[in-house]
Amino acid sequence: MQTLLLATDGTEYSEGAVREAINFAKKCGSTIYAISAVPTMTDYEGFSAQAVEESMEAKVREHLAKLKARAEQAGAKCETILVSGEPHQCIVDAAEAKNVDMIVVGRRGAKWLNKMLLGEVAAKVIGYSSRKVLVVPRAAQITYQNILVATDGSSNSEAAVQEAVAIAKQCGGKVIALSSIRTIYEQENATANVNKVVELGKKEGVAVETLTPMGRSYETIVEAAGGRGVDLIVVGTYGKTGLTKMLMGSSTERVIGLVGCAVMVVKGEGGKTATV
Repeated sequence: MQTLLLATDGTEYSEGAVREAINFAKKCGSTIYAISAVPTMTDYEGFSAQAVEESMEAKVREHLAKLKARAEQAGAKCETILVSGEPHQCIVDAAEAKNVDMIVVGRRGAKWLNKMLLGEVAAKVIGYSSRKVLVVPRAAQITYQNILVATDGSSNSEAAVQEAVAIAKQCGGKVIALSSIRTIYEQENATANVNKVVELGKKEGVAVETLTPMGRSYETIVEAAGGRGVDLIVVGTYGKTGLTKMLMGSSTERVIGLVGCAVMVVKGEGGKTATV
């Protein structure tokens, strides 16, 4: 991936995204476009919206300048983008304008899940953008050594499988392929799903471990990630259709909200899936 769009608001919650974007860019020779948005304000109880916006803009400029210096000191190429408007729309528009391969965003704390992500900037970016999105919790560190990919045999999960295997191949990591079941009658299909990942792994020289646990998909993913030292989960979701513009799907949402590691969301049909 040659270009990354790093969305940062200067808070502690975006620190994980900043750190991992710089590490990734340094390792892969990628260019970072660091973007921060100044929300459009309105006059309120005697306060001048223009004055507030100018103050916020000055702080954002300072933050972006420090981030650029930090990235360049680490050996990564970085350009900054300061925009005004609705943050999620600014991020989506910039990703299209720069034709980036992946968007990197931070994640809020545990209460993030309680809102079901609806209305959150990260959720809207994932829903509206056609790009891959990497969601990084503040304390998460990605080594790309233990990559879990969830598959149900659909076209969007196949895109996730391709991405996971490509990353593991480039970084010398292992893939854990998981296909959950709710009844024993689904075992045959689940086994077929993970075996497809094994075959792709053999073709690409990547080791693949398979899991077909029984339970709700998000619960099995979270449990497997915590018990196997997973540092990256790759999941697929559909492109910009219907409710996916606002809501990714309950399993994907819950995985992102509950796990301590980074999650990469890859678009299936209608989305752009660039190889690593």
